[in-house]
Amino acid sequence: MKALGFPRMHKEKNERRDFTPNFFKALRDEKAEIYLEYGYGSCLGFKEEDYIKANPNIKFTTNKECYKKDIVVVLRAPEFYELDYMKQGSILISMLHYPTRPTRVERLKEKGIYSISLDSVRNDFLERMVVNYKGTAFYGMEVAFKELEKSMKSFYSKDRDPINVAIMGMGMVGLYAAKAAGHFGYVKEIEDKINTIGAKGVLVEMIPRNITEDEEELIKVLKGCDILVDATTRRDPTKYIIKNELIGYMKPHAIILDLTADPYLTDTNPIQVKAIEGIPTGSLDKFVFYPDDEEYDKIPKEVNTKNRRIVVSCNAWPGVKPLECMELYGIQILPILKKVINSDIKDFSIDSPDFIIRAIYRGTIEYYEKEIYI
Repeated sequence: MKALGFPRMHKEKNERRDFTPNFFKALRDEKAEIYLEYGYGSCLGFKEEDYIKANPNIKFTTNKECYKKDIVVVLRAPEFYELDYMKQGSILISMLHYPTRPTRVERLKEKGIYSISLDSVRNDFLERMVVNYKGTAFYGMEVAFKELEKSMKSFYSKDRDPINVAIMGMGMVGLYAAKAAGHFGYVKEIEDKINTIGAKGVLVEMIPRNITEDEEELIKVLKGCDILVDATTRRDPTKYIIKNELIGYMKPHAIILDLTADPYLTDTNPIQVKAIEGIPTGSLDKFVFYPDDEEYDKIPKEVNTKNRRIVVSCNAWPGVKPLECMELYGIQILPILKKVINSDIKDFSIDSPDFIIRAIYRGTIEYYEKEIYI
């Protein structure tokens, strides 16, 4: 019988995401002992008895003991000291973001941890199987429009031009962002007031790579936009898409919405940077930054921060609405976890006849490293 550990996430005080009792109810028939960290689910209003009622195989223990189990499941990547609790040969299921976390990849390999990165688990059409595109885009756009409402003096004027939203990145996050932008971030109060006054609506521009790589055309876009959205996936995270000097072309009231929230990493050479130079990275505790915010002092000194606008950024956008998020992730992760419980590590292969096994293997470091060296 395998032992599963479900530690809580303590990265920010407003990180409230834990799997719900219904998720564990679906694991009742699995041959597994389940260990939850003390207080699991409490931030969502659940009690220990709610979980034990859902699954009598559940026991409560410490954070450290959860990490010592055969299989560890935690949505956001553990801190390095938490990885040190894990035993060699154990399995970690988490959002590990291999392409932008090279130091983490090396630590996992050093520890002999078999990792399955949920953001890399993909079906045979290379579509992500665990993802909340809608939550990421909608929640971020909602905050961006609330900030624009305050910063743009003519926001409710019938005489202004349409609000211009420019979106870099044409993947699913970018497409959902475009949908949300068309409805003023789905902020009902704003949309209703705009309609009542008769002010003009929103124009959405999708900005492909052939424009972001053309500085002359990119400047035209920046001059005209009221909200600039980063929904990109970069080939090289050590290079900027928009240098700080170009931010100076943006309107004073403009909002920069960071949906990727890639971090600055100084433990690599060259350092890893954000797509838009000089903007801070937010969290669930703080996701709005004004030009004089002290958070700018934490940005690496080699990064230019001279030109600033209001920045809306969060490294865990779906966590803004934690219960909705975890209900969705629970549905997506459940078949993956069941397959891991009932399989051996040696079973995971791209040549497996089982499509879920193939998808899981795409989430491993072994597969990731094969792909980047092809």
